[in-house]
Amino acid sequence: MWDFSKGRPRKIVDFSVPDSDDGCSAGQSLNPAFVHALAVPEVDMVDKVGKVCVVARGDGVVEVIDIESEHASSKSKNSLKPHKGAQLKAKGNASSVQTTETQDQNWRKKLCLDYSLGGHTASASCVAFSMFGEKGKHILSGGNDKSVKVWDWCRYFDDVQTSSNPDLMHLNINLSKKVNWLRTTPADSENLIVCDTSKVVTVYTVA
Repeated sequence: MWDFSKGRPRKIVDFSVPDSDDGCSAGQSLNPAFVHALAVPEVDMVDKVGKVCVVARGDGVVEVIDIESEHASSKSKNSLKPHKGAQLKAKGNASSVQTTETQDQNWRKKLCLDYSLGGHTASASCVAFSMFGEKGKHILSGGNDKSVKVWDWCRYFDDVQTSSNPDLMHLNINLSKKVNWLRTTPADSENLIVCDTSKVVTVYTVA
């Protein structure tokens, strides 16, 4: 994540480092968690879905990252660094440091759409937000497992409030070839365009 006003990265998310606090299961695929594709919502979706980024990973995981939470996490870590010549008081700051670490863990929680939820069993190659119906309501991902997944990801945040276990898989489309690219359209029908490794472009309808 870049801060263009300063010409430097503002936050680096390293998927190669395992994180037990991010809520992600290890990918079903044995491939490294390289970033294969990412998507951000259109401007008119932000009020609904928030400032998020979706990453299609080489290990098959599709991960939703809350950008503002990541920035808050960075600021929290920076605030813990002592100023030059200053020393932390062991007793006085112990509770505040622990509280900040707890907040940091909460901030860093991400939504991982992995194989345990019916996700990809091979590398996820592409990802996009839905343009049809209620914009941004669905996330669509394609993978080397010859499938397209349609995720009703907004249900996760609704069901967290009720402590229920949401079923986020809206639709699974099996293909005969690996998926290279996909996009959605605002139409009510023929609203999903998929290009596979056979160089064939296929149009589907997602309701």
